[in-house]
Amino acid sequence: MKQTALSLAAMAVLAAAAGGAQAQSNVSVYGLLDVGIDNISNASPSKGSVSRVSSGGMNTSRWGLRGSEDLGGGLKAVFNLEGGILMDTGASDGALFKRQAYVGLEGSYGRLVLGRSFTTVYDFVLPFDPLAYAPNYSWATSGNATGPSKYGMTTAFDNMVKYSGSSGDFKYGASYGFGEQSTGAKDSAKFSGGVTYKAGPVSLLATYERVNGNTIANGERDKTTAYHLGAMYSEGAWKVQAVARDYKLDPAATGKPDVRGTIYWGGVSYLTAPAVTLTGAIYYQDVKNVPAGTDADPIMYVARVRYALSKRTDLYVVGAYAKAKNNQLVGLSRDEPGFGSTQRGVMTGIQHRF
Repeated sequence: MKQTALSLAAMAVLAAAAGGAQAQSNVSVYGLLDVGIDNISNASPSKGSVSRVSSGGMNTSRWGLRGSEDLGGGLKAVFNLEGGILMDTGASDGALFKRQAYVGLEGSYGRLVLGRSFTTVYDFVLPFDPLAYAPNYSWATSGNATGPSKYGMTTAFDNMVKYSGSSGDFKYGASYGFGEQSTGAKDSAKFSGGVTYKAGPVSLLATYERVNGNTIANGERDKTTAYHLGAMYSEGAWKVQAVARDYKLDPAATGKPDVRGTIYWGGVSYLTAPAVTLTGAIYYQDVKNVPAGTDADPIMYVARVRYALSKRTDLYVVGAYAKAKNNQLVGLSRDEPGFGSTQRGVMTGIQHRF
């Protein structure tokens, strides 16, 4: 990723004149641009197919600024501003810096930041998803968009304090999002924590997330919890990943059943020669606590070929097929609904990183 150092000579002169020490700083402009042509079935209530230019076949397109300042003694200040891009229209994908907007400190103790950022669970689960959160072909963050619940994790917190660190073969972290409610500190509060362990080619994952709602009349509040357990084997040209997430929504209203869903996924990637990577993955969601005959239990099969033109530019072709039980709706995307009990899609695209 290209680094663009910005000169702080004028500031250094002022600092020296004031008796301060000169600090080394840098700022980088970076991004990822991903766009392709895809075709999906059951794309409307009339069950028709559609061909289109889509943003994000392998990863969400984004751009950002990040930097650090050496404060001495192994301590540095860090910041990151990052926003999403819709490459098919050029529009912003949400707020200007919807993805990340934080500042903090990093040193031998680890990294502590404040602002908006991806959760600890998001960061730790990402390496264990064979499709790396591909917008249209991965259910790792939230499952398919057409289910009664997306049975997912929260990808980012506002009003966050986030810590990450490591010790030997362990990496660990935690995030806390302030609810900022006058009714109490627990209302709308969010917590995310995780740990990974690596021993040779084997990596293990465990995470936990809890998101509170606001207190209702009976003194209770809605809350959701999500657990992940995962494993990965990476040796030479091969990578194998497997993860399970259990999701539960505990409603505050008396008499309402819990909303439950467990999603499993697994995948295999193989690097052929120096430039071609083959990836296959399966995502399956076990829907629970719904009336008999209405559980969708959707499953999706994905295959992708990725060809590296250079260190920063890739071509890819990805295809997927999803189906649901009991004539329920299913969609390949985690964001766009499907209009049938099956959906298939194929996309060819280009990704460039700068």
